[in-house]
Amino acid sequence: MKARVKWVENTLMVGEAGSGHAVVMDGPEEFGGRNLGTRPMEMILLGLGGCTQFDVVHILRKGRHQVSFCEVELEAVRADEDPKVFTRIHVHFKVGGPDLKEKAVERAVTLSAEKFCSASIMLGASVDITHGFELVEI
Repeated sequence: MKARVKWVENTLMVGEAGSGHAVVMDGPEEFGGRNLGTRPMEMILLGLGGCTQFDVVHILRKGRHQVSFCEVELEAVRADEDPKVFTRIHVHFKVGGPDLKEKAVERAVTLSAEKFCSASIMLGASVDITHGFELVEI
């Protein structure tokens, strides 16, 4: 896997993944940015959310459960001092589908967190990551 991040100006950057997809990142105005893109640390949090959501939906569908809605809310706490690493992250799933059972969602979330989600497992080596979920009506 490869990626490239090109500095444009001030704190504006364009990242391009090996797949050819690009994303704009920028810093806040107080650091010379123009607030034109997602912050790099936000990208890490979004990556975690996308990685674990992919797993949960895939695991549920593989188990022949119908999933028609899945949203992941992430809340992170960062250290006050540099380096301002994540110290805690809570990952909360909202999942819905016809006849979807709580036990199936719980199993999918646990499997993602403990076995399949590369981002969760990598970040979990240094960050306290907790998970929760709720079934939602659609």
